[in-house]
Amino acid sequence: MDSTPGTALRWGILGTGGIAREFTRDLLLAGHTVAAAGSRTRDNAERFAALFGLPAAHGSYESLVADPSVDLVYVATPHPFHYPNARLALDAGKHVLVEKPFTLNAVQAERLVALAADKRLLVLEAMWTRWLPHMARLREILAAGTIGEPRSMSADHTQRLPDDPAHRLNALELGGGALLDLGVYPVSFASELFGTPQSIQAVATFKETGADAQVATMFRYPGGQIATTYSASTTRGPNVAVVLGTSGRIEIDSVWYTATGLRVYDGNDTLIEEVRPRVAGRGMQFQAAEAERLVSEGRIASDILPPHETVAVMATLDAVREQIGLRYPGE
Repeated sequence: MDSTPGTALRWGILGTGGIAREFTRDLLLAGHTVAAAGSRTRDNAERFAALFGLPAAHGSYESLVADPSVDLVYVATPHPFHYPNARLALDAGKHVLVEKPFTLNAVQAERLVALAADKRLLVLEAMWTRWLPHMARLREILAAGTIGEPRSMSADHTQRLPDDPAHRLNALELGGGALLDLGVYPVSFASELFGTPQSIQAVATFKETGADAQVATMFRYPGGQIATTYSASTTRGPNVAVVLGTSGRIEIDSVWYTATGLRVYDGNDTLIEEVRPRVAGRGMQFQAAEAERLVSEGRIASDILPPHETVAVMATLDAVREQIGLRYPGE
């Protein structure tokens, strides 16, 4: 694989569902190179490749990761398959971007990170929100001390998702439920702001399938900060986020985890900055650009979302699941 700086790196898409289509669309819109797609059946792979005009279609994941024209693999399969599919790509010598949630649990996350480090390959969680322009600006605002010391945050991720018991979002055997599909976003945001919580409180309600319908959490940190999150798959809420500091606050617009804007207020409730970036497409190309930059520079860890933090987020989700009594088949 040629990862010399300036060389166009080539993506292979593992899985051909909805999120894979959105990611591929943004990649091509932003001028990235997509070399191939792989699915469990050749028909699905060929349809996907035809939709986007890709050069190659593979009827198995093994064939995709063995393709010499592929430098980076994007894993876009259902949650329980992230771990084995990412392992497959790493064992084939490919760098990997893994859809969130990174894995089902922290044990799997630790194993993937260790394998990637052993092979000197990049494994990056596709928490695309972190690389969006408004979130990059948020980090600059916090670093400048504009709102003083951040002391608390709150965020929700709430959607009205399908009720069909057979749908993957409601199927426990597929890792379905509000926490891993939706709650991972605000939990990851809290981690970015404050690190690993010292104490965790969580409550939930469940669907008849056993999948979690709504989950509320409260995290407390060693420095006294508090973060609250709420996720639900039964109704759509405001989907906003707020960071409160000792001398101001940041309000992130709906839908806060997508390409949107934010407002900064000082301690007197005066608006001092408004951020409204223009983003082409959905904005999933920014995480791809980060992955390509890291590979080109010979690096295997991002400063914005390092592997150890991805493992820590999965450990927090594990602790939440323990409190609410949620286990997935096979764990």
